[in-house]
Amino acid sequence: MRSFIPNALTALNIVLGVSALISTFNGAFSTAALLIVAALVADGLDGRVARYFNTSSEFGKELDSLCDVVSFGVAPAILAYVYALQEYGIVGVLAAAAFATCGALRLARFNVNTGVVKGYFMGLPIPASGCVIATYVMLGIKSPSWLLLALTVIFAYLMVSTVRYPDFKGKDGERIRIVPLVITVLVSGYILFLAHDAYLFVGFFAYALFGMLNTLFGLFES
Repeated sequence: MRSFIPNALTALNIVLGVSALISTFNGAFSTAALLIVAALVADGLDGRVARYFNTSSEFGKELDSLCDVVSFGVAPAILAYVYALQEYGIVGVLAAAAFATCGALRLARFNVNTGVVKGYFMGLPIPASGCVIATYVMLGIKSPSWLLLALTVIFAYLMVSTVRYPDFKGKDGERIRIVPLVITVLVSGYILFLAHDAYLFVGFFAYALFGMLNTLFGLFES
C-alpha cells in the first residue's frame, strides 16, 4: 500500500503529459504548456515520497523514466512543432523528433550512470529542457518563429551533452563558480526587464545557461 502513493504520483506525471498532448492537438497551447509544468511537480514529488515511505524500487525508477519521456520529451516536442515549427516543413519535423529522441537518450544514460556519476547531472535533465520549451510557449511568442526552432535544437543537444549541471544534493556537488553565476543573473535580469511575465521561463533557462557557463569556466581553470 505504501508504494501506491509514489507510483500514483508517477502515473499522474504521464496523465498530465498525455493531457498536454491532447491540449496541443486541440490548439490549447497555454494549457498544454501549463500541464507540462504541472507534470514537473508530480515528477519532483514521486521520488521524495518513495524515499519517505522507503519504497524506492527499480520498477519505480523505470516507470518514472517512461513517464518523463512522454511528459518532457514527446509532449514539448509536439507542442513546439504544432505551435511554430511546422512552418519549417521537414526541418521542423526533424527538430521536434531530435528533441524527443535526445530526451530518451538522456534518460537512458542517466539510468545507466546513476551509480557512476555523482554530484552533478551529465547533460541537462529532461524535465528542465521540456519546461524551457513549455514556458516559452506560455509567453505567447510566435515571431520570430526561428527562435523556438533554435531553442528546440539547442536544448535537444544539451540533454545529450557532457555539460555538468549542479544537482544541489550536498557538499560534494559540482562547484558553483562566481563569474558564471553573475553572468547568469545579469542575463536573467535582462530577459525579465524585456518580458516581466517570463519568470517561469527564466527560471529554467537560467539553470541551463549556468550549467553551460560553469562547465566552460571549469575547462579554463583546468
